[in-house]
Amino acid sequence: MAVEAEHHLIVAHEVTNVGNDRTQLLAMGQQARTVMACEDLTVLADRGYYNGDEVLACEGTGVLPYVPKTQTSGNANRGLFTGQDFVYDAEHDHYTCPAGQHLTKGKVRSDRRDTIDHYRNLTACPSCALKPRCSPDTHKRVKRWEHEDVLDRMQARLERMPQAMLIRRQTVEHPFGTIKAWMGSTHFLMKTLEKVRTEMSLHVLAYNLKRMITILGVRPLLRALAV
Repeated sequence: MAVEAEHHLIVAHEVTNVGNDRTQLLAMGQQARTVMACEDLTVLADRGYYNGDEVLACEGTGVLPYVPKTQTSGNANRGLFTGQDFVYDAEHDHYTCPAGQHLTKGKVRSDRRDTIDHYRNLTACPSCALKPRCSPDTHKRVKRWEHEDVLDRMQARLERMPQAMLIRRQTVEHPFGTIKAWMGSTHFLMKTLEKVRTEMSLHVLAYNLKRMITILGVRPLLRALAV
């Protein structure tokens, strides 16, 4: 569900039988951009939409995503260093670890698509005083996707806009929660994906009509619809 931030109207929605939103970022962004007839659209999404391939696909489309990274590692809870503690230097193509050592890129890539580089320091790691907080392996390895710069730029945008996720919650959570409340404990009444999509479209239409009545009033809305 995509909601515009000024009037909180639902401008795009999709019903899918996929159990997560990881492949929906570009599709929802493009739908919203088309409906709003704007050249460039800023998209604020939660961590469920975080997907490097989707963020990369948004490049050059007019969809500018702001999606926080997913926190998949439990290192912070165990008092260990996390990926954020290793700072990338684009000019010299290396990482600097918390001990001030440089992790340089290895010659061999990994993963099936051959798109992941490994950075490590074979000399400094074994005798490092911070090793107990770093890695149980002989050497610490930091992985970097070949298009990681796209994600770095998005992270920089988020840091320049610290209120982004607050705006997202204030914008989308109310319409989503309202429609769920209307549905009640039964949620969707229809069966099959096509029929459920129709049911959802009716809920969205009803929500938007109620919002427009609140914003404009009944008579001005009727006049606008009659044009």
